[in-house]
Amino acid sequence: MSSPTAFDPIPVLKALTAHGCRFVVIGSFAGRLWGSNIVADDLDICYARDRKNYRALATALREMSARLSGRREEIPFPLDATAFESGDDFTFETNSGIVGFVSMPTGSRGFPDLIRGASEMVLDSVRVHVAALEDLIWLKRAAGRPKDLVELEILAALREEIECAKRESRG
Repeated sequence: MSSPTAFDPIPVLKALTAHGCRFVVIGSFAGRLWGSNIVADDLDICYARDRKNYRALATALREMSARLSGRREEIPFPLDATAFESGDDFTFETNSGIVGFVSMPTGSRGFPDLIRGASEMVLDSVRVHVAALEDLIWLKRAAGRPKDLVELEILAALREEIECAKRESRG
């Protein structure tokens, strides 16, 4: 197994958007984009499940020299639309760090659910959809892992802070 690559989400997001991939940023990195102080060391995305998007994802991943993560030995894994059709969740090591692809995050119905409330954000000239803060809170609550529960508290406090600032600006 190769040594871990330093996490840099911008090249990943650039490659995905350049190939027309349809996705929503979720997870800790999305929380960071909303203002959370949790350090993200990977990128999690929820992707649209259709053949055109599978092809775009595979092309972008090949460009990033992606390989399945967490394997001691190299296991052949064809990066093509069929691979995405045959599974739901994948974690890859890329030349920019770890990227997780989740089709149906716990607590959601997947991309159609999350894209509705997503906000478009610009990161280093790349426009991406980021899950709504309320959706991130819901996802963390549904996942229920200890690290998610810690992040849930931080995201809930952040939501309260944002709502308070909105109220103050109104009047």
